[in-house]
Amino acid sequence: MRGYSRRTEQVYLALLKEFFFFLAGCDRSGVVLDRGVYDQALERGESVFLEIDESKIRAFLMEKVERDLSSETVNLYLCAIKFFYFRTLRCRGSLEIVFARRNRRLPVVLSRREVVLLIRNVKNLKHRLMLALAYGSGLRVGELVQLKVRDLDFDGRRILVREGKGKKDRLTVLPDKLFVQLQRCCFGKSGGDFVFESERGGRLHERSLQSVFHRARKKAGILKDAHFHSLRHSFATHLLENGTNIRFVQELLGHRDIKTTQIYTQVSEGTLGRVKSPL
Repeated sequence: MRGYSRRTEQVYLALLKEFFFFLAGCDRSGVVLDRGVYDQALERGESVFLEIDESKIRAFLMEKVERDLSSETVNLYLCAIKFFYFRTLRCRGSLEIVFARRNRRLPVVLSRREVVLLIRNVKNLKHRLMLALAYGSGLRVGELVQLKVRDLDFDGRRILVREGKGKKDRLTVLPDKLFVQLQRCCFGKSGGDFVFESERGGRLHERSLQSVFHRARKKAGILKDAHFHSLRHSFATHLLENGTNIRFVQELLGHRDIKTTQIYTQVSEGTLGRVKSPL
């Protein structure tokens, strides 16, 4: 009802299911671990799940910390739990548990040469075009597979990204080098058709495209721990290296806060390349 993305719904439901199993003395798959806790949960019924027990929530989160899960993942569990109690059940009061400090990691950026090698190592023409467009327009994998013919403005050389992250629309560039290939891909389709359809018709699955990326990365001999999203990171970094105004890059990426975009200045060769070691 709040209009969250389907992906957010799936993640929150999965995390809460795991939390409920914990409250009932079960492991992540529902197998009973603590018979005493399980029997108590049966006796108390739904109150075990509907009452806020801060000590149990802390114990649940500490279990995740001890499993060496990232602070981002632990925070996601806490977000899901808080959403359940305060948004869904509308419980009163507060939960005195602070979010874990987030790790500040720099994005993995491919060099221009690595991007070319990556794309060349994809034999399937449709997949090759998709990877090239993800880099050339800074698209997320979810935005790419949901792209429809009506979203491509060939005259204005623009792409309308509908309901990107945060349910926000934005405009980004349509690369000149991909103009003819994209027109061929859209030929004979109606405006509501997907630009890139699966072999069976309909939308491609994100995982399929991520697998294409990883196979191409291995074939290209790229040793960086790069993922499909690295193409978007590379798009932003290379634009800044070309002298594009950071505010314009922010708009193309759809970042709400300029600080999110500024992180790319730290991995830009244009910035770091001018600094010489004293050695």
